[in-house]
Amino acid sequence: MQAYLDNSATTRCLERVTDKMVEVMRTDFGNPSSMHTKGVEAEKYIREAKAFFARNLKVQEKEIYFTSGGTESNNLALIGTAMANRRNGNHLITTCLEHASVSNPMKYLEDQGFRVTYLPAGEDGVIRMEDLKKALCEDTILVSVMYVNNETGAVQPVDEIGKLLKEQGKKICFHVDAIQAYGKYRIFPKREGIDLLSASGHKIHGPKGSGLLYVDEKVKIQPILFGGEQQKGLRSGTENVPGIAGIAEAAAACYENLDEKVERLYALKERFVEGIRKLPDAFINGRTGRETAPHIVNVSFPGIRSEVLLHALEDKGIYVSAGSACSSNKPAPSHTLLCMGLEKERVESALRFSFCFDTTEEEIDYCLQELAKLLPVLRRYVRR
Repeated sequence: MQAYLDNSATTRCLERVTDKMVEVMRTDFGNPSSMHTKGVEAEKYIREAKAFFARNLKVQEKEIYFTSGGTESNNLALIGTAMANRRNGNHLITTCLEHASVSNPMKYLEDQGFRVTYLPAGEDGVIRMEDLKKALCEDTILVSVMYVNNETGAVQPVDEIGKLLKEQGKKICFHVDAIQAYGKYRIFPKREGIDLLSASGHKIHGPKGSGLLYVDEKVKIQPILFGGEQQKGLRSGTENVPGIAGIAEAAAACYENLDEKVERLYALKERFVEGIRKLPDAFINGRTGRETAPHIVNVSFPGIRSEVLLHALEDKGIYVSAGSACSSNKPAPSHTLLCMGLEKERVESALRFSFCFDTTEEEIDYCLQELAKLLPVLRRYVRR
């Protein structure tokens, strides 16, 4: 038996998504900028995708931009907005919990002369509103906070942050990395005070290399790629029509009967958490209740290094992650878990288990069964 429990790293493309993409690549393969029929046929998929996301997010079609993925969306949102608003101030705020596609652009912006405040988090992986209030100042022009943490599933108080920023006397742009949240939550940026929002196709059963950035029409932002002026000049480059059609198809599938799907995910998560709590010396990092994301659980197994247990599970056909997949090829202690104040042994023995709408109870039970067998064996081996 196999159990793929690494859905926060990537998800399998739905068949309806691949069918749509094949249709575009084989039949409607024209350049959407071309004026002939083939170009018009290709451009139709972009229009349809924009219309879907505008309805889904309750925003305007002209506020939707397509990118190569979450990393580009985050980079464009942060660098493009910071540079465009530099005359209004040079202070940026983010958290110590962010994905590298946010933290690294912030480091770049620091090199460009911006001042960045990194908000701390508690043991639950959630920032405190008081810390944000204290960090705000006259020079603050941008705040970036992830919706759902990719390692622990902690959910940040996005609504509260949006409301707080809108109450400020000056315009402060609010960017939300929703890459682990989109497809699991109904997100309405204008209602939540979000000015920029990033999403990624391969986290929602769509294709890799597809992404989305919502930019409120009132936001001042400049491009970071220059070329043929596609997408109103903000994101140049021939549009990835198969990818755009694919991410829209995947999103549409995710939001069909969403409440039922999410309820089932929470049931799977609760089943897994209950099983983990029965294992000796296994510690869940962060909260596990309904106030967290339905698809992510982070667990430490002190006495066994993450990569050792990861490969032992792999030998049993069980696939999980040690931290963020984007940095797992360069093993290093999780900055997220360190930010939460976890001791070194907990951090170095942590694994992330992440589910999707297709995950089965059998996969959950099989993983728990194999963990129960592996943990005492590996701990005996380590102690020798």
